[in-house]
Amino acid sequence: MAEGIRDKVAILGMGCTRFGERWEAYAEDLAAEAFVECLADAGIEKKEIEAAYIGTHIDEINVGKAAVPLGVALKLPYIPVTRTENYCATATEAFRAACYSVAAGVYDIVLALGVEKLKDTGYGGLPASVGMGVRQFMISANMTAPGMFAQLATAYSAKWGIPMEKIKDAMAHVSAKSHANGALNPKAHLRKAVTEEQIKAAPMIAYPLGLFDCCGVSDGAACALITTPAIAKDLKQNQNIVKVKALAVSVSSGEEAIGTSWDGAHFVTTRIAATKAYEEAGVKDPRKELSMCEVHDCFSITEMVTMEDLHISPKGGAYEDIMGGFYDLNGQVPCQVDGGLKCFGHPIGASGLRMIYAMYEQLLERVPEERKVKNPRLGLTHNLGGMPHQNVAAIAILGID
Repeated sequence: MAEGIRDKVAILGMGCTRFGERWEAYAEDLAAEAFVECLADAGIEKKEIEAAYIGTHIDEINVGKAAVPLGVALKLPYIPVTRTENYCATATEAFRAACYSVAAGVYDIVLALGVEKLKDTGYGGLPASVGMGVRQFMISANMTAPGMFAQLATAYSAKWGIPMEKIKDAMAHVSAKSHANGALNPKAHLRKAVTEEQIKAAPMIAYPLGLFDCCGVSDGAACALITTPAIAKDLKQNQNIVKVKALAVSVSSGEEAIGTSWDGAHFVTTRIAATKAYEEAGVKDPRKELSMCEVHDCFSITEMVTMEDLHISPKGGAYEDIMGGFYDLNGQVPCQVDGGLKCFGHPIGASGLRMIYAMYEQLLERVPEERKVKNPRLGLTHNLGGMPHQNVAAIAILGID
C-alpha cells in the first residue's frame, strides 16, 4: 500500500535570487545565482549531485524546451536533467520530482530549480497563452486573468451574502499585510508598505480588483537540494533538518467549466489537494497545527478564498479571520510571510520554489527578528495555475521534528 512522502526526504540546502526587473540577467544567470547560494547552504560539492529537475514555463524566452541549458549553465557533472512544466505549479513540480526521486531510492542528492524571465515577454501581465488553449482563446477572446478572478470575487460575495464593500475591505487588508511583510524582505521586488486606504483608492483593473489587488510581473529563480534525512543529519550535525511532510497535486477534470455544480466561488482542486496533503502529513486541524503558509495570491481575492479552500478559515468565514488579523505576521497562521506573489511578482517557473524557500528560512529561524514567525514548526505552500474554472493546485507541507 502506498505510504506517501512523509519524512522520507529532507531539504539539504536552498537558494533564491532577488526577484524584480532583472534586465541585466539571462535566465541562466538567475539559475546560477540561486544555485550558488543553495550549494553553499548545503555544504556539498557540485559533483555530489546525481540528478536535476528544472521548472520553467514560457520556454521561448527562457531556456528553451529542453533541460540541457541548466546542465550547461551550472556545469553539472553529466547527470540526468529533466524539464518540468505545469502552469503556475511548475517549480513545485520540479521539487516534487526531486523528492520522489530520492524517496524512491534512485538517487541520494537531487537538485530542483525553478526560473522564469517573465519581464522579457513584453506583457504587462501573464501572456495570453497562459491557461488558455487555442479554442478557448478564440471563444473567449476578451478573457483576462484579472477579469476571470474578478468574477471569483462577485461569485464569492453572492454565495455567502457578504456585501462587496466588505469583500473590498478584506482584499485591501490582504494586500496591505503582504506589502508590510515584503517591505522587510531584501529579495522582494516591491518593497514599499501601502495603506488600506491607498489600496482602495487605486485605479480599477477589473471590478472589484484594483491595481494593488493584482500581483506584478517579475523575474527570478529559486532552488533546493533534496536528500534523505539520514544524509542530511550526517551533513548538518547539531542543526535542525527541514523534512517534507506532504506533497499533493490536483488538476481540474473539466467539470467546473462545463457542469452546473460549481458555484464559481471556490477552487475544487485546492480543496482536494489540501485534504490529501493533510492526510499525508498527519495534520488533523490545520487552523491549529500550521505555523504559517505561502499561498498563490495572484490576486487578493484568490488568497481570501484559498484560506477557506485550505480548510483553515470556515466556509464564508475568511472575512472575519482576515480583518481580525489571523493571517497577519503576528497572527495565528501568518500568510505570505515574505511578501507573497504580491511583492515578489510571479515569474511562473520560479514561484513554487520561492515559496518553499520562505518556509525553509522561517523553519530554520534564519530571518531577521522583525519578520520572524513565532515558534515555526509546520509550513504550507500552495500554487494555483490556470483559471478559476480550469486549473492545477499544488501543495507542499514542510516541517521540523
